Amino acid sequence: MIVDCHTHMSFPGCNIRPEDHFAAAEQIDACIVLAAPEEDKNQSNKLLGEYAAKHPKKLFAFASVNPVTDDISVKYWSKMKDHAKLDGAVLYCCRQGFHPAHSRAMQFYETAAELNLPLFFHNAPPFTPDSVLDYAKPYLLDEVARTFGNLKIIIGSMGMPFIHETLCMLAKHENVFGDLTIRPKKIWEVYNIVLSAHEADVLGKLFFGSSLPLQSAQSCIETLLGFNKLLGDTNLPAVPREKIREIIERDTLSVLGIDH
Repeated sequence: MIVDCHTHMSFPGCNIRPEDHFAAAEQIDACIVLAAPEEDKNQSNKLLGEYAAKHPKKLFAFASVNPVTDDISVKYWSKMKDHAKLDGAVLYCCRQGFHPAHSRAMQFYETAAELNLPLFFHNAPPFTPDSVLDYAKPYLLDEVARTFGNLKIIIGSMGMPFIHETLCMLAKHENVFGDLTIRPKKIWEVYNIVLSAHEADVLGKLFFGSSLPLQSAQSCIETLLGFNKLLGDTNLPAVPREKIREIIERDTLSVLGIDH
């Protein structure tokens, strides 16, 4: 089963129609669709939930939330999960300017933990000029993971550019995972990310992602499976192909506790 843990219908500078998103996701078995950090989140989350509800075996929606300003009550999020068909939440801390361990955010994580809602932290490029890079650092999630040990946390795009902080978090916390969304045109970057994860012995904590529609799942899969060939006769260390395939074919939804 191939699950793409990182797709969008709408993101600043990039918007596609639901039918275009669904067509682009045809090559994978299921995908998580992340709501955009828009001002009118209620409408955005509602539309995303309606789209996912039309394809319940294929699409799994994560609502956008800014815990500093939004409703973080158990009552509200229980309704979002059961009636709006939203399976998790995505947070844009650096883009929206709040610390991942803000007191209101910690209250929201308590709600998420109670409802078994997995969280996706989308704090990686592209950054806007007013994004707060201090809030993008993966190690800031350490307090969250220590406080809520059962909360499933995904660090988007491997926490770029703070890759090694992400690797440390994956090794330290059982329920912290990395989204291996890579850029197919940057082979050397891909090689170093995957090799570093292999050497840190955390390949089993990685989920496959594509950042669709910015790039296709197929191009990401081909890049991951093929980059060892580029090493040729060099003495550079390789990553076992079967380990890479395990990432691509991981049942991410089951690991996150999402019914499918």
